[in-house]
Amino acid sequence: MSIRNPIAKHWVEAAKRAVFQGKQMASSAALAPIPNPPKKPIVGNMLTIDADNPLQSLMELARQYGPLFQLDMMGTPLLIASGHEIVDELCDEKRFDKAVRGSLRRIRAIGGDGLFTGDTNEPNWAKAHNILLPTFSQRAMVNYLPMMLDIASQLMLKWERLNADDEIDVVHDMTALALDTIGVCGFDYRFNSFYRRDYHPFIDALTRTLETCMAQRGLPFEQVMLRNRLATLKDDVAYMNKLVDDIIRERRRGGGEQKDLLNYMLAGVDKVTGESLSDENIRYQINTFLIAGHETTSGLMSFALFYLVNNPDVLAKAYDEVDRVLGRDVAVQPTYAQVNQLVYVSQVLKEALRLWPTAPAFGLYPYKDEVIGGRYPVKERTFITALTLMLHRDTSVWGPNAEKFDPEQFSREAEAARPVNAYKPFGNGQRACIGRQFAMQEATLVLGMILQRFQLFDHKKYKLKIKETLSIKPDGFTLKVKLRDGVTRGVMVPGAAMEAAGKTVASVAKAHH
Repeated sequence: MSIRNPIAKHWVEAAKRAVFQGKQMASSAALAPIPNPPKKPIVGNMLTIDADNPLQSLMELARQYGPLFQLDMMGTPLLIASGHEIVDELCDEKRFDKAVRGSLRRIRAIGGDGLFTGDTNEPNWAKAHNILLPTFSQRAMVNYLPMMLDIASQLMLKWERLNADDEIDVVHDMTALALDTIGVCGFDYRFNSFYRRDYHPFIDALTRTLETCMAQRGLPFEQVMLRNRLATLKDDVAYMNKLVDDIIRERRRGGGEQKDLLNYMLAGVDKVTGESLSDENIRYQINTFLIAGHETTSGLMSFALFYLVNNPDVLAKAYDEVDRVLGRDVAVQPTYAQVNQLVYVSQVLKEALRLWPTAPAFGLYPYKDEVIGGRYPVKERTFITALTLMLHRDTSVWGPNAEKFDPEQFSREAEAARPVNAYKPFGNGQRACIGRQFAMQEATLVLGMILQRFQLFDHKKYKLKIKETLSIKPDGFTLKVKLRDGVTRGVMVPGAAMEAAGKTVASVAKAHH
Protein backbone atom coordinates (compact mmCIF):
# COMPACT_ATOMS: atom_id res chain seq x y z
CA MET A 1 0.00 0.00 0.00
CA SER A 2 1.46 3.39 -0.99
CA ILE A 3 0.93 6.64 1.01
CA ARG A 4 -0.18 9.45 -1.33
CA ASN A 5 -0.99 12.12 1.31
CA PRO A 6 2.29 14.14 1.90
CA ILE A 7 1.31 15.01 5.49
CA ALA A 8 0.59 11.36 6.33
CA LYS A 9 3.83 10.35 4.66
CA HIS A 10 5.73 12.92 6.73
CA TRP A 11 4.30 11.52 9.99
CA VAL A 12 5.07 7.94 8.97
CA GLU A 13 8.70 8.85 8.22
CA ALA A 14 8.92 10.77 11.51
CA ALA A 15 7.58 7.74 13.37
CA LYS A 16 10.17 5.50 11.69
CA ARG A 17 12.97 7.91 12.68
CA ALA A 18 11.71 7.97 16.26
CA VAL A 19 11.65 4.19 16.42
CA PHE A 20 15.19 3.99 14.97
CA GLN A 21 16.51 6.63 17.39
CA GLY A 22 14.82 4.82 20.25
CA LYS A 23 16.55 1.60 19.27
CA GLN A 24 19.88 3.43 19.08
CA MET A 25 19.36 4.95 22.53
CA ALA A 26 18.36 1.57 23.95
CA SER A 27 21.39 -0.02 22.30
CA SER A 28 23.83 2.56 23.66
CA ALA A 29 22.15 2.37 27.06
CA ALA A 30 22.78 -1.41 26.99
CA LEU A 31 26.52 -0.90 26.40
CA ALA A 32 28.72 -0.88 29.48
CA PRO A 33 32.35 -0.03 30.20
CA ILE A 34 34.62 -3.03 30.68
CA PRO A 35 35.75 -3.31 34.31
CA ASN A 36 39.31 -2.02 34.84
CA PRO A 37 41.53 -2.27 37.94
CA PRO A 38 42.92 1.06 39.22
CA LYS A 39 45.88 2.24 37.14
CA LYS A 40 48.84 4.56 37.53
CA PRO A 41 49.83 7.51 35.30
CA ILE A 42 51.81 6.64 32.16
CA VAL A 43 52.41 2.94 32.96
CA GLY A 44 48.69 2.19 33.45
CA ASN A 45 48.39 -1.39 34.74
CA MET A 46 51.90 -2.52 33.79
CA LEU A 47 52.80 -2.81 37.49
CA THR A 48 49.45 -4.34 38.48
CA ILE A 49 50.71 -7.72 37.30
CA ASP A 50 53.33 -9.64 39.30
CA ALA A 51 56.28 -9.95 36.90
CA ASP A 52 57.28 -13.34 38.38
CA ASN A 53 53.76 -14.80 38.47
CA PRO A 54 51.74 -12.97 35.81
CA LEU A 55 49.23 -15.77 35.20
CA GLN A 56 48.44 -16.21 38.87
CA SER A 57 48.04 -12.43 39.14
CA LEU A 58 45.52 -12.53 36.29
CA MET A 59 43.65 -15.35 38.05
CA GLU A 60 43.25 -13.20 41.16
CA LEU A 61 42.12 -10.22 39.09
CA ALA A 62 39.57 -12.41 37.29
CA ARG A 63 38.17 -13.51 40.66
CA GLN A 64 37.90 -9.84 41.64
CA TYR A 65 36.73 -8.18 38.42
CA GLY A 66 34.71 -10.93 36.78
CA PRO A 67 34.59 -12.83 33.48
CA LEU A 68 35.86 -9.90 31.39
CA PHE A 69 38.13 -7.06 32.49
CA GLN A 70 40.54 -4.66 30.85
CA LEU A 71 44.13 -3.64 31.58
CA ASP A 72 45.85 -0.49 30.36
CA MET A 73 49.32 -1.54 29.21
CA MET A 74 50.94 1.90 28.80
CA GLY A 75 48.08 3.16 26.66
CA THR A 76 47.35 -0.14 24.89
CA PRO A 77 44.22 -1.98 26.04
CA LEU A 78 44.45 -5.68 26.95
CA LEU A 79 41.24 -7.61 27.62
CA ILE A 80 41.20 -10.68 29.87
CA ALA A 81 38.29 -13.08 29.26
CA SER A 82 37.67 -16.03 31.56
CA GLY A 83 33.92 -16.72 31.80
CA HIS A 84 32.51 -19.46 29.59
CA GLU A 85 29.80 -17.25 28.08
CA ILE A 86 32.37 -14.69 26.92
CA VAL A 87 35.01 -17.22 25.77
CA ASP A 88 32.37 -19.18 23.86
CA GLU A 89 31.66 -16.04 21.84
CA LEU A 90 35.36 -15.34 21.29
CA CYS A 91 35.81 -18.83 19.81
CA ASP A 92 33.74 -17.77 16.76
CA GLU A 93 36.42 -17.86 14.06
CA LYS A 94 34.31 -15.75 11.70
CA ARG A 95 34.67 -12.81 14.12
CA PHE A 96 37.95 -13.49 15.97
CA ASP A 97 41.39 -14.80 15.02
CA LYS A 98 44.48 -15.91 16.95
CA ALA A 99 46.68 -12.96 17.98
CA VAL A 100 50.44 -13.51 17.82
CA ARG A 101 51.59 -10.70 20.10
CA GLY A 102 53.64 -10.03 23.21
CA SER A 103 55.97 -12.83 24.29
CA LEU A 104 54.56 -15.12 21.59
CA ARG A 105 55.63 -12.56 18.97
CA ARG A 106 59.14 -12.51 20.41
CA ILE A 107 59.36 -16.31 20.19
CA ARG A 108 59.32 -15.86 16.42
CA ALA A 109 63.09 -15.46 16.91
CA ILE A 110 63.17 -19.27 16.78
CA GLY A 111 59.62 -20.17 15.69
CA GLY A 112 59.37 -17.79 12.71
CA ASP A 113 56.22 -18.36 10.68
CA GLY A 114 55.85 -21.90 12.05
CA LEU A 115 52.52 -23.29 13.19
CA PHE A 116 52.74 -21.85 16.72
CA THR A 117 54.02 -18.32 16.05
CA GLY A 118 52.83 -17.69 12.49
CA ASP A 119 49.89 -15.42 11.70
CA THR A 120 46.87 -17.17 10.20
CA ASN A 121 47.08 -15.06 7.04
CA GLU A 122 50.75 -15.90 6.39
CA PRO A 123 51.06 -18.25 3.37
CA ASN A 124 53.44 -20.62 5.13
CA TRP A 125 51.05 -21.15 8.05
CA ALA A 126 48.26 -22.54 5.84
CA LYS A 127 50.73 -24.50 3.70
CA ALA A 128 52.36 -26.17 6.72
CA HIS A 129 49.00 -26.82 8.38
CA ASN A 130 47.73 -28.64 5.28
CA ILE A 131 50.92 -30.72 4.95
CA LEU A 132 51.29 -31.60 8.63
CA LEU A 133 47.68 -32.30 9.59
CA PRO A 134 47.78 -35.92 8.30
CA THR A 135 51.03 -36.55 10.22
CA PHE A 136 49.08 -36.22 13.48
CA SER A 137 46.20 -38.47 12.41
CA GLN A 138 45.21 -41.66 14.22
CA ARG A 139 47.14 -43.78 11.73
CA ALA A 140 50.26 -41.67 12.26
CA MET A 141 49.97 -42.23 16.02
CA VAL A 142 50.41 -45.98 15.38
CA ASN A 143 53.73 -45.27 13.64
CA TYR A 144 54.99 -43.07 16.49
CA LEU A 145 54.26 -45.64 19.22
CA PRO A 146 57.51 -47.67 18.87
CA MET A 147 59.56 -44.47 19.14
CA MET A 148 57.56 -43.35 22.19
CA LEU A 149 58.11 -46.76 23.76
CA ASP A 150 61.86 -46.49 23.12
CA ILE A 151 62.14 -43.30 25.19
CA ALA A 152 59.57 -44.33 27.81
CA SER A 153 61.55 -47.55 28.40
CA GLN A 154 64.65 -45.47 29.16
CA LEU A 155 62.74 -43.61 31.89
CA MET A 156 61.41 -46.87 33.33
CA LEU A 157 64.91 -48.37 33.42
CA LYS A 158 66.27 -45.31 35.23
CA TRP A 159 63.54 -45.42 37.88
CA GLU A 160 63.76 -49.22 38.27
CA ARG A 161 67.42 -48.93 39.19
CA LEU A 162 67.06 -46.19 41.81
CA ASN A 163 67.91 -46.90 45.42
CA ALA A 164 65.20 -46.64 48.07
CA ASP A 165 66.50 -43.26 49.25
CA ASP A 166 66.96 -41.77 45.77
CA GLU A 167 64.77 -38.76 45.02
CA ILE A 168 63.21 -38.05 41.61
CA ASP A 169 63.04 -34.51 40.25
CA VAL A 170 59.70 -35.07 38.53
CA VAL A 171 59.70 -32.05 36.21
CA HIS A 172 63.30 -32.72 35.13
CA ASP A 173 62.57 -36.33 34.19
CA MET A 174 59.27 -35.52 32.48
CA THR A 175 60.98 -32.74 30.51
CA ALA A 176 63.78 -35.10 29.48
CA LEU A 177 61.23 -37.68 28.38
CA ALA A 178 59.13 -35.20 26.37
CA LEU A 179 62.20 -33.69 24.69
CA ASP A 180 63.71 -37.03 23.74
CA THR A 181 60.35 -38.24 22.42
CA ILE A 182 59.82 -35.27 20.11
CA GLY A 183 63.50 -35.45 19.06
CA VAL A 184 63.14 -39.04 17.88
CA CYS A 185 59.60 -38.77 16.49
CA GLY A 186 60.25 -35.35 14.99
CA PHE A 187 63.56 -35.77 13.20
CA ASP A 188 65.29 -38.95 14.40
CA TYR A 189 67.69 -37.03 16.64
CA ARG A 190 68.63 -38.32 20.08
CA PHE A 191 69.20 -35.78 22.84
CA ASN A 192 69.96 -38.80 25.08
CA SER A 193 68.80 -36.93 28.17
CA PHE A 194 68.82 -40.07 30.34
CA TYR A 195 72.53 -40.59 29.64
CA ARG A 196 73.56 -37.08 30.73
CA ARG A 197 73.88 -35.28 34.04
CA ASP A 198 72.57 -32.08 32.42
CA TYR A 199 70.40 -31.36 29.40
CA HIS A 200 71.77 -31.33 25.85
CA PRO A 201 73.27 -27.88 25.02
CA PHE A 202 70.42 -27.33 22.53
CA ILE A 203 67.91 -27.49 25.40
CA ASP A 204 69.92 -25.06 27.53
CA ALA A 205 69.92 -22.62 24.60
CA LEU A 206 66.19 -23.13 24.05
CA THR A 207 65.42 -22.59 27.74
CA ARG A 208 67.45 -19.37 27.89
CA THR A 209 65.79 -18.10 24.72
CA LEU A 210 62.28 -18.71 26.03
CA GLU A 211 63.12 -17.10 29.37
CA THR A 212 64.46 -13.97 27.65
CA CYS A 213 61.39 -13.75 25.42
CA MET A 214 59.14 -13.98 28.48
CA ALA A 215 61.19 -11.46 30.49
CA GLN A 216 60.55 -8.64 28.01
CA ARG A 217 57.49 -6.55 28.89
CA GLY A 218 57.93 -3.41 26.78
CA LEU A 219 58.99 -1.19 29.70
CA PRO A 220 61.17 1.91 29.16
CA PHE A 221 64.94 1.20 28.99
CA GLU A 222 64.25 -2.55 28.93
CA GLN A 223 66.60 -3.14 26.00
CA VAL A 224 69.44 -1.55 27.98
CA MET A 225 68.69 -3.50 31.14
CA LEU A 226 68.50 -6.80 29.23
CA ARG A 227 71.47 -6.05 26.97
CA ASN A 228 73.53 -9.09 28.03
CA ARG A 229 70.58 -11.48 27.87
CA LEU A 230 69.64 -10.22 24.40
CA ALA A 231 73.21 -10.77 23.20
CA THR A 232 73.11 -14.32 24.57
CA LEU A 233 69.75 -14.86 22.87
CA LYS A 234 71.29 -13.95 19.51
CA ASP A 235 74.09 -16.52 20.02
CA ASP A 236 71.66 -19.19 21.25
CA VAL A 237 69.34 -18.73 18.25
CA ALA A 238 72.30 -19.02 15.86
CA TYR A 239 73.44 -22.25 17.57
CA MET A 240 69.98 -23.84 17.51
CA ASN A 241 69.31 -22.88 13.91
CA LYS A 242 72.66 -24.33 12.79
CA LEU A 243 72.02 -27.66 14.53
CA VAL A 244 68.56 -28.02 12.97
CA ASP A 245 69.72 -26.81 9.54
CA ASP A 246 72.51 -29.41 9.60
CA ILE A 247 69.98 -32.17 10.38
CA ILE A 248 67.75 -31.07 7.48
CA ARG A 249 70.71 -30.81 5.09
CA GLU A 250 71.98 -34.26 6.06
CA ARG A 251 68.54 -35.81 5.60
CA ARG A 252 68.15 -34.24 2.14
CA ARG A 253 71.57 -35.57 1.19
CA GLY A 254 71.20 -39.08 2.59
CA GLY A 255 67.46 -39.69 2.52
CA GLY A 256 66.10 -42.32 4.87
CA GLU A 257 63.02 -44.41 5.53
CA GLN A 258 62.19 -42.87 8.90
CA LYS A 259 58.48 -42.35 9.57
CA ASP A 260 59.18 -39.09 11.38
CA LEU A 261 57.90 -35.55 10.98
CA LEU A 262 60.99 -34.38 9.11
CA ASN A 263 60.51 -36.90 6.30
CA TYR A 264 56.81 -36.00 6.11
CA MET A 265 57.73 -32.32 5.78
CA LEU A 266 60.45 -32.91 3.19
CA ALA A 267 58.14 -35.03 1.03
CA GLY A 268 54.90 -33.16 1.71
CA VAL A 269 53.10 -31.08 -0.89
CA ASP A 270 50.26 -28.69 -0.07
CA LYS A 271 47.27 -29.82 -2.17
CA VAL A 272 45.90 -26.26 -2.27
CA THR A 273 48.99 -24.47 -3.62
CA GLY A 274 50.95 -27.42 -5.01
CA GLU A 275 53.97 -26.15 -3.08
CA SER A 276 56.37 -27.75 -0.59
CA LEU A 277 57.86 -26.22 2.55
CA SER A 278 61.19 -24.40 2.34
CA ASP A 279 64.08 -25.65 4.47
CA GLU A 280 63.86 -22.45 6.51
CA ASN A 281 60.21 -23.07 7.33
CA ILE A 282 60.92 -26.73 8.15
CA ARG A 283 63.51 -25.44 10.63
CA TYR A 284 60.85 -23.21 12.19
CA GLN A 285 58.46 -26.18 12.44
CA ILE A 286 61.10 -28.36 14.14
CA ASN A 287 61.86 -25.58 16.64
CA THR A 288 58.12 -25.25 17.22
CA PHE A 289 57.71 -28.97 17.96
CA LEU A 290 60.65 -28.81 20.38
CA ILE A 291 59.11 -25.85 22.22
CA ALA A 292 55.80 -27.68 22.53
CA GLY A 293 57.50 -30.94 23.59
CA HIS A 294 59.76 -29.11 26.03
CA GLU A 295 57.02 -27.17 27.78
CA THR A 296 53.51 -28.53 27.74
CA THR A 297 53.63 -32.34 27.72
CA SER A 298 56.19 -32.46 30.52
CA GLY A 299 54.04 -30.14 32.64
CA LEU A 300 50.95 -32.26 31.97
CA MET A 301 52.62 -35.47 33.19
CA SER A 302 54.11 -33.70 36.22
CA PHE A 303 50.73 -32.29 37.33
CA ALA A 304 49.07 -35.68 36.78
CA LEU A 305 51.62 -37.37 39.08
CA PHE A 306 51.11 -34.66 41.70
CA TYR A 307 47.34 -35.20 41.74
CA LEU A 308 47.67 -38.99 41.79
CA VAL A 309 49.82 -39.02 44.95
CA ASN A 310 47.44 -36.55 46.60
CA ASN A 311 44.26 -38.49 45.79
CA PRO A 312 44.63 -42.11 47.01
CA ASP A 313 41.18 -43.16 45.75
CA VAL A 314 42.00 -41.90 42.25
CA LEU A 315 45.42 -43.57 42.37
CA ALA A 316 43.85 -46.91 43.41
CA LYS A 317 41.35 -46.74 40.55
CA ALA A 318 44.13 -45.93 38.07
CA TYR A 319 46.20 -48.91 39.34
CA ASP A 320 43.18 -51.20 38.87
CA GLU A 321 42.70 -50.07 35.28
CA VAL A 322 46.39 -50.41 34.41
CA ASP A 323 46.56 -53.92 35.91
CA ARG A 324 43.47 -54.94 33.96
CA VAL A 325 44.59 -53.46 30.62
CA LEU A 326 48.39 -53.81 30.65
CA GLY A 327 48.75 -56.71 33.08
CA ARG A 328 51.67 -57.16 35.47
CA ASP A 329 54.28 -58.48 33.04
CA VAL A 330 56.43 -55.41 32.38
CA ALA A 331 58.50 -57.31 29.80
CA VAL A 332 55.53 -57.07 27.41
CA GLN A 333 55.37 -53.70 25.68
CA PRO A 334 51.97 -51.91 25.63
CA THR A 335 50.20 -52.00 22.27
CA TYR A 336 48.41 -49.14 20.53
CA ALA A 337 45.05 -50.76 21.34
CA GLN A 338 45.95 -51.08 25.04
CA VAL A 339 46.99 -47.43 25.32
CA ASN A 340 43.58 -46.44 23.96
CA GLN A 341 41.91 -48.67 26.57
CA LEU A 342 43.47 -46.70 29.45
CA VAL A 343 40.32 -44.57 29.69
CA TYR A 344 40.57 -43.63 33.37
CA VAL A 345 44.27 -42.77 33.06
CA SER A 346 43.26 -40.45 30.21
CA GLN A 347 40.58 -38.90 32.47
CA VAL A 348 43.26 -38.21 35.11
CA LEU A 349 45.36 -36.41 32.49
CA LYS A 350 42.41 -34.40 31.17
CA GLU A 351 41.45 -33.32 34.68
CA ALA A 352 45.04 -32.27 35.41
CA LEU A 353 44.86 -30.20 32.21
CA ARG A 354 41.60 -28.66 33.39
CA LEU A 355 42.97 -27.35 36.68
CA TRP A 356 46.42 -26.45 35.36
CA PRO A 357 46.32 -26.27 31.56
CA THR A 358 49.96 -26.16 30.55
CA ALA A 359 49.00 -23.83 27.71
CA PRO A 360 47.26 -21.54 30.22
CA ALA A 361 45.90 -18.88 27.84
CA PHE A 362 45.50 -18.05 24.17
CA GLY A 363 45.36 -14.70 22.42
CA LEU A 364 42.66 -13.40 20.09
CA TYR A 365 41.62 -10.23 18.30
CA PRO A 366 38.38 -9.13 16.55
CA TYR A 367 38.49 -8.52 12.80
CA LYS A 368 36.23 -5.45 13.24
CA ASP A 369 34.54 -3.47 16.01
CA GLU A 370 32.45 -5.84 18.12
CA VAL A 371 30.07 -5.87 21.07
CA ILE A 372 30.76 -8.95 23.20
CA GLY A 373 28.72 -10.34 26.03
CA GLY A 374 25.83 -8.29 24.66
CA ARG A 375 27.15 -5.07 26.26
CA TYR A 376 30.93 -4.61 26.03
CA PRO A 377 32.21 -2.63 23.01
CA VAL A 378 35.58 -3.77 21.67
CA LYS A 379 37.57 -2.03 18.93
CA GLU A 380 38.94 -4.02 15.99
CA ARG A 381 42.33 -5.71 16.54
CA THR A 382 42.17 -5.24 20.33
CA PHE A 383 44.31 -7.89 22.01
CA ILE A 384 42.18 -10.30 24.07
CA THR A 385 43.60 -13.04 26.29
CA ALA A 386 41.34 -16.03 26.90
CA LEU A 387 42.53 -17.11 30.36
CA THR A 388 42.05 -20.88 30.21
CA LEU A 389 43.11 -21.23 33.85
CA MET A 390 39.91 -19.45 34.96
CA LEU A 391 37.66 -20.69 32.13
CA HIS A 392 38.25 -24.19 33.54
CA ARG A 393 37.17 -22.97 36.98
CA ASP A 394 33.87 -21.39 35.87
CA THR A 395 31.35 -22.79 38.35
CA SER A 396 28.48 -22.33 35.87
CA VAL A 397 30.08 -25.18 33.87
CA TRP A 398 32.16 -27.18 36.35
CA GLY A 399 29.91 -26.91 39.39
CA PRO A 400 30.50 -25.54 42.90
CA ASN A 401 33.56 -27.77 43.43
CA ALA A 402 35.34 -26.54 40.31
CA GLU A 403 38.65 -26.19 42.22
CA LYS A 404 38.58 -29.85 43.29
CA PHE A 405 40.47 -32.53 41.34
CA ASP A 406 37.90 -35.00 40.02
CA PRO A 407 38.56 -37.22 36.96
CA GLU A 408 34.82 -37.97 36.80
CA GLN A 409 34.53 -34.53 35.17
CA PHE A 410 35.69 -36.45 32.07
CA SER A 411 33.48 -39.49 32.20
CA ARG A 412 31.77 -40.11 28.87
CA GLU A 413 28.47 -38.81 30.28
CA ALA A 414 30.01 -35.65 31.75
CA GLU A 415 31.82 -34.82 28.51
CA ALA A 416 28.66 -35.33 26.45
CA ALA A 417 26.67 -32.98 28.73
CA ARG A 418 29.28 -30.20 28.76
CA PRO A 419 28.72 -27.09 26.60
CA VAL A 420 31.12 -26.41 23.73
CA ASN A 421 34.17 -24.24 24.32
CA ALA A 422 34.17 -24.86 28.08
CA TYR A 423 37.39 -26.93 27.91
CA LYS A 424 40.19 -25.40 25.84
CA PRO A 425 43.60 -26.74 26.96
CA PHE A 426 44.82 -26.93 23.37
CA GLY A 427 43.63 -23.57 22.06
CA ASN A 428 40.82 -22.94 19.57
CA GLY A 429 39.62 -23.99 16.13
CA GLN A 430 42.06 -24.16 13.25
CA ARG A 431 44.77 -22.64 15.48
CA ALA A 432 44.39 -25.34 18.14
CA CYS A 433 47.50 -27.41 18.93
CA ILE A 434 48.06 -29.76 16.00
CA GLY A 435 49.94 -32.21 18.24
CA ARG A 436 47.27 -32.68 20.91
CA GLN A 437 46.63 -36.33 19.99
CA PHE A 438 50.40 -36.97 19.99
CA ALA A 439 50.75 -35.41 23.46
CA MET A 440 47.82 -37.33 24.94
CA GLN A 441 49.03 -40.66 23.52
CA GLU A 442 52.54 -40.07 24.89
CA ALA A 443 51.28 -39.00 28.34
CA THR A 444 48.80 -41.89 28.60
CA LEU A 445 51.45 -44.43 27.59
CA VAL A 446 54.04 -43.10 30.06
CA LEU A 447 51.64 -42.75 32.98
CA GLY A 448 50.34 -46.27 32.33
CA MET A 449 53.88 -47.71 32.30
CA ILE A 450 54.79 -45.85 35.51
CA LEU A 451 51.70 -47.16 37.33
CA GLN A 452 52.31 -50.68 36.03
CA ARG A 453 55.74 -50.73 37.69
CA PHE A 454 55.92 -48.36 40.64
CA GLN A 455 54.48 -47.37 43.98
CA LEU A 456 54.66 -43.57 44.29
CA PHE A 457 55.63 -41.77 47.51
CA ASP A 458 55.15 -38.08 48.23
CA HIS A 459 57.90 -38.20 50.85
CA LYS A 460 58.03 -34.42 51.45
CA LYS A 461 54.26 -33.83 51.55
CA TYR A 462 54.79 -31.40 48.69
CA LYS A 463 52.57 -28.28 48.58
CA LEU A 464 51.83 -27.23 45.02
CA LYS A 465 53.78 -24.20 43.86
CA ILE A 466 53.44 -23.06 40.27
CA LYS A 467 56.45 -22.07 38.19
CA GLU A 468 55.56 -19.84 35.24
CA THR A 469 57.63 -19.73 32.08
CA LEU A 470 56.12 -20.06 28.60
CA SER A 471 53.86 -22.64 30.26
CA ILE A 472 53.30 -23.72 33.87
CA LYS A 473 54.79 -26.58 35.92
CA PRO A 474 54.94 -27.68 39.57
CA ASP A 475 58.01 -26.05 41.09
CA GLY A 476 60.27 -28.26 43.21
CA PHE A 477 58.09 -31.38 43.00
CA THR A 478 59.94 -34.57 43.95
CA LEU A 479 58.89 -38.19 44.46
CA LYS A 480 60.33 -41.49 45.60
CA VAL A 481 59.32 -44.74 43.94
CA LYS A 482 59.47 -48.42 44.79
CA LEU A 483 58.92 -51.39 42.51
CA ARG A 484 55.47 -52.88 42.99
CA ASP A 485 55.16 -56.43 44.26
CA GLY A 486 55.85 -58.91 41.51
CA VAL A 487 57.81 -56.45 39.38
CA THR A 488 61.50 -57.16 38.82
CA ARG A 489 64.24 -54.80 37.74
CA GLY A 490 64.17 -54.46 33.97
CA VAL A 491 66.89 -55.55 31.59
CA MET A 492 66.79 -53.26 28.60
CA VAL A 493 67.06 -55.00 25.24
CA PRO A 494 66.23 -52.19 22.79
CA GLY A 495 66.38 -54.38 19.70
CA ALA A 496 63.87 -56.84 21.09
CA ALA A 497 61.64 -54.04 22.33
CA MET A 498 61.68 -52.29 18.97
CA GLU A 499 61.09 -55.55 17.11
CA ALA A 500 58.04 -56.32 19.26
CA ALA A 501 56.73 -52.78 18.81
CA GLY A 502 57.31 -53.02 15.06
CA LYS A 503 55.19 -56.16 14.88
CA THR A 504 52.43 -54.30 16.74
CA VAL A 505 52.55 -51.44 14.23
CA ALA A 506 52.44 -53.85 11.29
CA SER A 507 49.41 -55.70 12.68
CA VAL A 508 47.50 -52.48 13.42
CA ALA A 509 48.34 -51.01 10.00
CA LYS A 510 47.11 -54.24 8.38
CA ALA A 511 43.87 -53.99 10.36
CA HIS A 512 43.39 -50.40 9.11
CA HIS A 513 43.68 -51.62 5.51
